[in-house]
Amino acid sequence: MELRQLQYFAAICKEMHFSKAAESLCTTQSNLSQQIKFLENELGLPLFDRIGKRIALTEAGQILLEQSELIFERIDYVQRAISDLKKMEGGKLDIGILPGDGDLLFDALLVDFHRSYPKLSLTVTESTEVYKEVVAGTRDLGVTTVPENPDERIIIEPLFHEEFALAIRSDHPLAKSKAIPFEQIQQLKLVMFGSEHQITKLIHSHCQEKGIVLDNPIVTSTLSSLLLLVEQGIGACILPRMLLDYLNRENITAVTLLHPTPSQDICIIYRKDKFLGQAARLFMEVLQSFIQNVVDRTSRSLG
Repeated sequence: MELRQLQYFAAICKEMHFSKAAESLCTTQSNLSQQIKFLENELGLPLFDRIGKRIALTEAGQILLEQSELIFERIDYVQRAISDLKKMEGGKLDIGILPGDGDLLFDALLVDFHRSYPKLSLTVTESTEVYKEVVAGTRDLGVTTVPENPDERIIIEPLFHEEFALAIRSDHPLAKSKAIPFEQIQQLKLVMFGSEHQITKLIHSHCQEKGIVLDNPIVTSTLSSLLLLVEQGIGACILPRMLLDYLNRENITAVTLLHPTPSQDICIIYRKDKFLGQAARLFMEVLQSFIQNVVDRTSRSLG
């Protein structure tokens, strides 16, 4: 069994069409068919059912596909590890973060990180599916909430505990209060992220526990829109206190919510069976140091 044959087999599985797979591999359909025939003869079982012009994986084909994917992952691991040894400070890093977190975690951090490690190619993408993307291998690292029942391949590095506060225009009567009961938010017009956002899910969970119904909140997809609506006095919103303290908007006051105080734990996740290069390790160290500085600064501001 040759690696090239497995690559041919995987290409057919992707296209489910011999001629399209041959085209993508820049080879002939006859050569492709011959290599699959060699593979089937070696295994002693057919890999595809030929149904007219269509094909489908047999049970043996499904087993081979699953194992081939593992083989390709290990080859990628070896290639990346060797490449990383050659250039150490170079390489690429793809990071997934929750929507809105970029304003707290990455804007200033990315500038400093790039200045320190200009050879690194860094991609940061906001997504509501960070955990799934890291599990699937499409992201090298994820910064997200601590997952429940994580995949056994996932490593979890705690980052910080995040509490949420009410963000309200500074001249609103409630802005004079240091803290209010959580259920008091039902008396306010709220602006929120969409239902798929982790913050919104957390708020709705607490509302359900308290039997609270919110007053037709305004929904937006960006943090900048939320903050603008609060500054204009259109409504209030619930955001991480660390973010509010970090942004330090003159016209927005953060008011503590009590009973409960919404909170969540944020972590870095990555797959232990995928190569974690020097770029990723450097970034995690810098991120952890950056977050600690923000936490310390927030603690000092709160007295």
